[in-house]
Parts: sequence; structure tokens; C-alpha cells
Amino acid sequence: MDIFAIPPLTLLLDAAYSALLTLSVSLQPLAGSAAAALAVVLITLAVRAVLIPVGVSQARAEQLRARLAPRLRALQQRYGKDRERLQRETMALYRDEQASPLAGCLPLAVQAAVVGVLYTLFLRPEIAGHPNALLAHDLLGAPLGESLLTAVGAGLEAPTALVWAVVLAVIMIVADVTRRVFRPQVPTEGPLATPGMLGVMNALHYLTAVFAVFVPLAAAIYLVVTVTWTLAQRWVLRRRYPLPAA
Repeated sequence: MDIFAIPPLTLLLDAAYSALLTLSVSLQPLAGSAAAALAVVLITLAVRAVLIPVGVSQARAEQLRARLAPRLRALQQRYGKDRERLQRETMALYRDEQASPLAGCLPLAVQAAVVGVLYTLFLRPEIAGHPNALLAHDLLGAPLGESLLTAVGAGLEAPTALVWAVVLAVIMIVADVTRRVFRPQVPTEGPLATPGMLGVMNALHYLTAVFAVFVPLAAAIYLVVTVTWTLAQRWVLRRRYPLPAA
């Protein structure tokens, strides 16, 4: 099912297309053929700037969850065999501390929506019944509407290979720095403390690079900017809201 065939979503996609195309045209004297790529970068920065207050709330919630972790483990040990009682006691703990176990989901939801829109804008030959002019744009010779997987299948050219190499390298470097700097606090015993589970948790940092291979270059550029922003923002907020010692 094509969700963008629903009239309200069709209008939303067309509005996003018009805004991105208008911004690209206005940036063309400055950026030339890379105007659309620069427009994607600026839109990404705007989205992340709007989400700064939510990021602050997310950092405070992370700090609170770390403080509550020993009490949550105590509840699991006490009511582990009674799932309903454990759920009630856990929710009561969050309620007493004025916290939410779902805190931090909003930034992920918003960013997923933006990636979905960019993916669609640089994938369809037509938007709301008119030709998609964004597909004519590129970044240093690499088409913005082409994924790395598609480019490899069509015969990877040198400019496209170079652009994608830089994109994936930045994502991998940011993921590795994030993994090293923001190691998750895990219990010393239990299923999360096993080497296999720790390996899975470390591997999750690199999923963005895997995802980037399958999306158009425009969406991959969004991912580069947003993961870099996330790393910088987490570093600043972690200093402002440090986690308690494990």
C-alpha cells in the first residue's frame, strides 16, 4: 500500500517537495549542482535545532533512568515471576519519579518521518502528478536519487564511489566514537551481561551505515548530518546531565 496516495499525505509530500525545490533553486548561485544536497543539509540542521528541547528532556530522562536502574533491578528480582505485578510496580515507580519509560521516542519518530519523506522525494519520478525535478540534482557527480546498492548494480563510477565512500566513512567514524564514548550501563550479571548480548549492543551502533546503503544519497546525507549532530549534542548534554556512577 502506498501511504502517500492518501490525499492528506499526498499534499504533505507535495508541500515538502515544493519547499525543498524552492530552497535548492535559491541556493543554486552559491552551490551550483550541489544546491539540493546543501538544501538537505540545511533542512536537517533545522529539524535538529527544533528538536533541541526534546533532546534536553531525553538527556534528563536518561539520567533519571540510570538513577532508577538499581530500584528497577530490585523490582525484577522481587516480582520477576509475576509479570503483571512487575509491570504495575514499574509503572508506579516511574509515576512517583514523574518519569516516562517512553521518554526519548519523539526524536526518533520525527527523524524517521523526515528520512521517509526524503527517501520518497528522491525515489519517485513524479510527485503529486508532476515530474520530479529533484532527481536531476547530484553531489559531485553522484545522483541524489540513487542508492549505493543501485549504483553498484548499474556500474559504480568513480565520482559516485568517492562520494559514497566519504558518506559511509563519516557514519562509521561517528558510530565508533559514539560506541566508545557513550558505553551503555549494563548489569554485572543477567542476560544483558553476556558477551554475546554485549556484542549485539555494540553492533547496533553501526546499523545506520547498513541502512544508508539502501536509501537514496539524499537520505544518506541526512543521516550523516543527523548522526554527527547527535554525537555533539549527546556530548554537551552528558556534561550537563551526567549519569550516576555504575
